[in-house]
Amino acid sequence: MALLEASDLEIRFGGVKALAGVSFHVEAGEIFGVIGPNGAGKTTLLNAISAVYRLDGGSIRFDGADVTGLRPHRLSRLGIARTFQIVQPFKAMNVRENVAIGAMFGHARLRTRAEWLAAADAALERTGLAPKAELMPPQLTLADRKRLEVARALAMGPRIILFDEVMAGLNHTEIERMIDLVKSLKQAGLTVVIIEHVMKAVLALCDRIMVLNFGAKLAEGAPGEVVSDAKVVEAYLGQRFAKAHASAQPAAGGAA
Repeated sequence: MALLEASDLEIRFGGVKALAGVSFHVEAGEIFGVIGPNGAGKTTLLNAISAVYRLDGGSIRFDGADVTGLRPHRLSRLGIARTFQIVQPFKAMNVRENVAIGAMFGHARLRTRAEWLAAADAALERTGLAPKAELMPPQLTLADRKRLEVARALAMGPRIILFDEVMAGLNHTEIERMIDLVKSLKQAGLTVVIIEHVMKAVLALCDRIMVLNFGAKLAEGAPGEVVSDAKVVEAYLGQRFAKAHASAQPAAGGAA
């Protein structure tokens, strides 16, 4: 069953259509990837879903209910959480307090400081940041600040999390750890929409992928099918990636 459904989404900035009639759905419990060139409309799509931007056209349904036009705090309390591409923690608060902010403003059922902090502690444990709970954000590495974003979203008690380039700028080891974290969220029953340029992560994580280009949907389907699509190779991935991906696949009739 589709948890999130978007129909004919349009966002315009003056005469530019940042989203041009984009439709898709996300099944409960799956990881849905969104890829495409810079400027394709990926972050705009997340901003539309999370009501950072108001739609100029189209509709959004969550768990069967029309949520088009609801404000961000209403969406968060329904179970929609997100991270941001540019990590901006509250510098005057420690890690634990930063995460508790997510529970305070985004969780539908928690009402007291003790509950907010308990939710923060649980999120810090899940993301591996518990030993750094008392540190200040400037003391964290980029990878830990990215995990802080994830922890704050988890503290909201979401049913779906929208990740905006959560692996950007990370090294190989940090990417592997983030892949493991996202996998663990799916195993715990969360639904994930992830924007990512790190194709290794996209292929390792996603059940389905949608490709955006110039604000429109270029392709959608299983990862193997999408990355082999000639239109996607031309618009985004390039021949170098396509050849490397093809050479890494088992030969037809060969051993599995």
